[in-house]
Amino acid sequence: MIRVMSVVGARPQFIKAAVVSRAMAQTGAIAESMVHTGQHSDFNMSQVFFDELRLPAPAHHFDLGGGTHAQQVGGMLPVLESVMTSERPDWVLVYGDTNTTMAGALSAAKLAIPVAHVEAGLRCFNPAVPEEINRVVTDRVSSLLFAPTATAVNNLRAEGFTESSVRLVGDVMYDAALSLSSVAERTSTIAHETGLDRGDFILVTIHRQENTDDPEKLSAILDALQALAADIPVVLPLHPRTRQRLAELGRSGAGRDGLKLLPPLSYFDMLALLKRARLVATDSGGLQKEAYFFRVPCVTLRAETEWVELVERGWSRLCEPVSAGIVVDCIRKTLSVPLPSEPDTADALYGSGKASFNIAQILVRETERRNSLPNACRS
Repeated sequence: MIRVMSVVGARPQFIKAAVVSRAMAQTGAIAESMVHTGQHSDFNMSQVFFDELRLPAPAHHFDLGGGTHAQQVGGMLPVLESVMTSERPDWVLVYGDTNTTMAGALSAAKLAIPVAHVEAGLRCFNPAVPEEINRVVTDRVSSLLFAPTATAVNNLRAEGFTESSVRLVGDVMYDAALSLSSVAERTSTIAHETGLDRGDFILVTIHRQENTDDPEKLSAILDALQALAADIPVVLPLHPRTRQRLAELGRSGAGRDGLKLLPPLSYFDMLALLKRARLVATDSGGLQKEAYFFRVPCVTLRAETEWVELVERGWSRLCEPVSAGIVVDCIRKTLSVPLPSEPDTADALYGSGKASFNIAQILVRETERRNSLPNACRS
């Protein structure tokens, strides 16, 4: 059996791992061991996803969240090194662009264990963004680069990666959306419970450091949402970091002005609201794509995005939240323009919904290829 150690720690990684883990199990050739760093340890950001997505309990579960970036990554490295040294997997599989991603990749690379990176090649080209650093470092030490889009492949080629290491597989989040949206419709009651079952509302998520840790930007976003809420309902599920920052600004009671604040939502509840929303405003990478999957226009509350194809095709509008007026104007303009003309499916951008299957099959084939080589040639 091929031994794959999957390293996860944050909400988006649980969703991606759910579909990839299922595909690996279906090969009958891969035995997976999952490590949860605890980067997200809050129940609504972690355990609810394991329960809802029927992910098996991690073989190793730590509590390594909190602190600065250096403290978080520094705490993860020796723990992950110990687990990998003990188990010596054939592959370490990492997802996305979090501190967990980079720590997992670095730990494996230092032990000469090959790394496979899901969502390789994404770039926003702003080195001040923590996630960009994580992406670049992870890609550089990975042996297999699972690119979700042609743009990601081109980025990797431009950086000099060998063709044999780069594989265009499609987007695993598209897999999840296709396979799980109908389940969300059957099981989620969030729309009815919140009175949003008729639709016509704005769904907002804010969690990235450049917004939450900048009081002026966070205040501008909140002021804009409160202004918009006078005309159309605005729903904001609060990431724990965002809730803490609002409390520090003395604005934890923001919902009194018509803005509906919710706790972090499960994946099914988020899908249920997303499909009913009139517009999404977010700084999340994943939600930008999910909005596109269900043809919901999106305002991306950042100066740049790694999902550039959505901006180029008119499905996402970039809006750096430097003032409330700018955010309000951007959202109102987006609400007033028609949606772009697009095919019925997202296949052209994000694959055919078989990214997880592609990843599992490549891991099997690549392991067989590596095992046929002399030890000195396995790299």
